[in-house]
Amino acid sequence: MWSGSKDKALRERAAEVIPNGMYGHMSTVLMPEDYPQFFTRAEGTRIWDADGNCYIDYMCAYGPNLLGYGRSEVMDAVRKQQAKSDTTPGPAPVMVELAEAMVAMISHADWAMFCKNGSDATMMALMIARAYRGKRKVLVAKNAYHGAMPWNTPRPAGTLPEDRAHVITFDYNDTDSLADAVREAGDDLAGIFAAPFRHDTFADQSLPDAEYARTARKLCDERDALLIVDDVRAGLRVTRDCSWETVGVRPDLSAWGKVLGNGQPISSLVGNDRARKAAGEIFVTGSFWFSAVPMAAALATLKIVNSTDYLERMQDIGDTFRAGLCAQANDYGFALRHTGPSTLPMVLFEEDPDLRVGYGFCREAMQRGVYFSPYHNMFINAAMTEQDIAETLEATGAAFEAIKRSRNSLKPSAALAALMGG
Repeated sequence: MWSGSKDKALRERAAEVIPNGMYGHMSTVLMPEDYPQFFTRAEGTRIWDADGNCYIDYMCAYGPNLLGYGRSEVMDAVRKQQAKSDTTPGPAPVMVELAEAMVAMISHADWAMFCKNGSDATMMALMIARAYRGKRKVLVAKNAYHGAMPWNTPRPAGTLPEDRAHVITFDYNDTDSLADAVREAGDDLAGIFAAPFRHDTFADQSLPDAEYARTARKLCDERDALLIVDDVRAGLRVTRDCSWETVGVRPDLSAWGKVLGNGQPISSLVGNDRARKAAGEIFVTGSFWFSAVPMAAALATLKIVNSTDYLERMQDIGDTFRAGLCAQANDYGFALRHTGPSTLPMVLFEEDPDLRVGYGFCREAMQRGVYFSPYHNMFINAAMTEQDIAETLEATGAAFEAIKRSRNSLKPSAALAALMGG
């Protein structure tokens, strides 16, 4: 029987010492009722909450779990490096090895820099684009997420209008809208940020149109600006290279994070020789940016990426999950929109504008041992098996049956309604 008493007690304690009890994307304030806030264990494809409830995890820590929690080769590399050194007055040799591995793997890369979070990497990209020719304007797609710095945070409390005064938005996959934004930037265009595909929250996903990608590359070349692909979320789940290699377009810079160390705290910005001088002119650093243990984990992760069929297995498992879930939805009289790459699926219900059906479905699945998100894309990891999918579909079948019975009594999320209304 599902229980949440220990989680509730932890929330009450947290509310006394942490603003709002939790903050950022790890807060469950927008999740369905009773979703656990605290977890005590993770292994392979499974997570355990503070009450001991076990779930098949389709959020993968919002992305970092690529190979399975606690993948042995990665953890062995962590332990071996910890026995030598981690954070010292200078980096360990593994930093050079990791930079070499990144440059060898990513077609457009001639150099690599390392930091901790995706927001660090996209901030570096912004600074390099502006240092490149001393220009200010950067273009981003409307509603695209590129981090949580003052220039790009989706919730701007505490920021100033000046923080994003030189940010111009356009419609993703719309070449005319992109061209209009470039004209608005005029002679002050520093760069264009591109999501690898449209992966906004609360919305269907869409893959990049090749002509749109080529237009972005062409406009940057014409204006001597830098093209930046933000691969923090999608990196290594679409291809073993930069995601825009799938449409034949190479950026000047690409930002990487989440999966890079299979859960260890490391991210990266890689670039071509065109951007090398500007990269050397900016000053960016952090007390733990040069720590050796996460770099060793990343090197071990990349070895697995380049020597196994991890990606193909993830794609097969993702396809099986998609086919099974859509078939179940049809059997129970629901219409699903299951969009995006099969390794990063977004699942939304038709005729569900306030997401009450999606929230109800995810809550029923959670209480049966499957952890979904009703508004954010989910993630497949390489440890997932056909047995995991079979157990998932058993739970989702029961969840569909439950919401079919209670559909008329489902209620929208008050927290979500407040956010959307605000």
